[in-house]
Amino acid sequence: MFNIEEELKKLPDKPGVYIMKDQSDEIIYVGKAISLKSRVRQYFQSSKNQALKVRSMVSHITEFEYIIVDNEVEALVLEANLIKKNRPKYNILLRDDKQYPYIKVTLNEKYPRVVKTRQILKDGAKYFGPYPSASAVNDSIDIIHDIYPIRNCKLNLEKNLGNFRPCLNYFIGKCMAPCLGNVDEEEYMKMIKDIIQFLDGKNLSLIDNIEKKMIESSTKLEFEKASIYRDQLNALRTLQEEQKIVSANGIDQDVIAMARGIEEVCVQIFFIRSGKIIGREHFLMEDNFREDRGEILSSFIKQFYIGSAFIPKEIIVEDEITDSEVVEKWLGNKKGTKVSIILPKRGEKLKLIEMVRKNALEMLNKYGDRFLKKHRENLKALEELQDILKLEDLPERIEAFDISNTSGVQSVGSMVVFENGEAKKSDYRRFRIRSVDTPDDYASMEEVLKRRFIRGLEEKEQIDHSVVMKGFSNFPDLIMIDGGKGQVNIVLGVLSKLGINIPVCGLVKDDYHKTRGIIYNNKEYHLSMDSLGFKMIYKIQEEAHRFAISYHKSLRTKDMFKSQLDDIKGIGEKRKIALMKHFQSIDKIKNASIEDLVTVKGMNRTVAENLYNHFEKEREEKNNG
Repeated sequence: MFNIEEELKKLPDKPGVYIMKDQSDEIIYVGKAISLKSRVRQYFQSSKNQALKVRSMVSHITEFEYIIVDNEVEALVLEANLIKKNRPKYNILLRDDKQYPYIKVTLNEKYPRVVKTRQILKDGAKYFGPYPSASAVNDSIDIIHDIYPIRNCKLNLEKNLGNFRPCLNYFIGKCMAPCLGNVDEEEYMKMIKDIIQFLDGKNLSLIDNIEKKMIESSTKLEFEKASIYRDQLNALRTLQEEQKIVSANGIDQDVIAMARGIEEVCVQIFFIRSGKIIGREHFLMEDNFREDRGEILSSFIKQFYIGSAFIPKEIIVEDEITDSEVVEKWLGNKKGTKVSIILPKRGEKLKLIEMVRKNALEMLNKYGDRFLKKHRENLKALEELQDILKLEDLPERIEAFDISNTSGVQSVGSMVVFENGEAKKSDYRRFRIRSVDTPDDYASMEEVLKRRFIRGLEEKEQIDHSVVMKGFSNFPDLIMIDGGKGQVNIVLGVLSKLGINIPVCGLVKDDYHKTRGIIYNNKEYHLSMDSLGFKMIYKIQEEAHRFAISYHKSLRTKDMFKSQLDDIKGIGEKRKIALMKHFQSIDKIKNASIEDLVTVKGMNRTVAENLYNHFEKEREEKNNG
């Protein structure tokens, strides 16, 4: 049995991380210390002057562990990783760990590309962002490719330049095909320079050109084309919206301030790049124990930047944070150059803090009550599930799995994750089924679960030695399967072989394909359709199904061109390219007349008739439907 008094005497006078556990062996708090000996002992001294949170936490501690490290910076990183992995009850928790997208111009490559990324590397490329709107980033990259014929392939053009075969984009005029080796590199780089200037906000000719095309199309009554240009304009403007110049020094800064409610805190962060505000985001956090403001901001910064792809030169805060020197050193190591955490007293930076604080208060007023209500409803729903299934612990992390296929073709599996009742999309995973080529959902589910948990066990092995955080290592408290007893037993069989003990339930549907109840331990349980527990399992099941279907649809779309033209007699690679170059889309090819098809370069009447007849049934169904 763990004897706290005896173990306190063994604590070393060295830096490290300490881990507090309760009687269920659950981690309830993680902290760091310059001296483990003095810091951990403080918790078990007189409680007279201790804060409410500390008194509550200490009353639940039955044992503790510690990990010795070399210095404070290592302790900080380890602490942040362990908090992110275990989400202890008494730590301040950042509920949202989303990664924002960036636009990357691959200047480190010959004939650079423009791509979206969520990871910043020291690779010589140029990065723009982060942008809170991923859809605007996607649309803007598409527009850049529509206007500038730059490549989007991943070919290594440093080697074998001129020995590649050009892709379809070259034949339809969307790429200069530098892979052929005959493209003027100076001309190509001029386009890249224009794109960089636009992304820097220094060249608005891209927007002006699209606006002119929209007006011209509208004047010619080509309203469909005009609407496409309008959507392109909106995407580009969304990318640049709020890019208000707020700083004359033109450096990268994040400005962080907070507003406090009764039981919650809203932390607001503004992203300033090259002196312009390019976006903002707010985070709502529980504050049941009325933590010190500096402690909240410190916890936020550590949890936010531990997974961030980009570290700015300056982080401007409204309150002095705890361990600011250590945090600065850690961020500087992560960035590779000096990072400053600044508490402004006057001037431009103080005005920025006041602006961000005002926005934090506005967001708290707007979302605070909704956040608390939602949090309480989620907790009640999880308690209902725990009660009806007689689970030992509250199912704080739930993973749900679903299979999607079309007559067994391109079977895919989805894994969605809900933590404390909220979707955690950063942990979602997709699986393309490898071992099954028939419509066998049982075998497909078995493959998905094996791959998920074997990978998880492998990552846990790595974490035991290096404390590296990875996606599969965090196991759920409850697994939900879209299916009945058969599917559940398949999953239990996989877990049993791997030596894993996790409760598994199936979500069964009625004759109208609506969720009917839960299968657990070979028994069916019913929840009232008005109950919070039912609404939660319905939401989880629908999300797993949606995620699987969206992946399956994306795979079908990728193969559509191949599957719809390659099986037609007389249509080879050259004719396929010629057709796409002429008509620009599959739909237009399907609806073209034989006379229109014959006008395509390389087509004769026999092949045109084959192509026309191939899609005749589909056209009839469309016309009749």
